[in-house]
Amino acid sequence: MTTQWYPIDRDSLERDCTIEFFIAGGPGGQHRNKVESGVRLIHRPSGQVVTATERRSQYANREMAFERMAARLERLQHVDAPRVPTRPGMASRERRLQSKRHTSLIKRRRTTAIHRDE
Repeated sequence: MTTQWYPIDRDSLERDCTIEFFIAGGPGGQHRNKVESGVRLIHRPSGQVVTATERRSQYANREMAFERMAARLERLQHVDAPRVPTRPGMASRERRLQSKRHTSLIKRRRTTAIHRDE
């Protein structure tokens, strides 16, 4: 599986993203409802889209959108390290068997106590 690597520094994001402004709507009063303060970023190479409409300020929303885009691209490009299967060690195996023997003993005592009283 080949993963496309995208730079996530601010200059590269500004170069690779299309910025759209729109009327955000929702609570916030006249300023928010009449001014295009919502920001939508479209990352052209990957097709990822993020929006920010929380603030009444277009500048604050733009900063938030760029942070979200960087975080999304970072998550998109994250590659998990391959798992290396290991076997349990001898001491670990012995502890597990000892625990199973102890549980078995408890259960055997529980059942034999009931049958003795009959």
